[in-house]
Amino acid sequence: MVVTVALMIWKGLMCITGSEAPIVVVLSGSMEPGFKRGDILFMHLSKDPIRVGEIVSFKIEGRAIPIVHRVIKVHEHQNTGELDVLTKGDNNYADDTVLYTRGQKWLKQHHITGRAFG
Repeated sequence: MVVTVALMIWKGLMCITGSEAPIVVVLSGSMEPGFKRGDILFMHLSKDPIRVGEIVSFKIEGRAIPIVHRVIKVHEHQNTGELDVLTKGDNNYADDTVLYTRGQKWLKQHHITGRAFG
């Protein structure tokens, strides 16, 4: 019964927020000092354009757990309106291209699983 209720709450949060992971836990020190390991973030996913400085969660092929980092660059394609996003952990020296799939330089919209709001 407890498991069923927990799953219903989780699915309800997914519907309300539009995010496949409405609650995430910071797993590493890559976002320190702003977010410490173990901090809980609430995520949502809206149709608004992603902006530099936003904190997003994203999934990469071959990795089961979403990564939470800050957007440092956004590139909009003029002909399609599609956005390419580059991220970086606040405590990391370099951007996240080393975390992306080999040969991938930007995240696409379908990689983004949520945007932090609390």
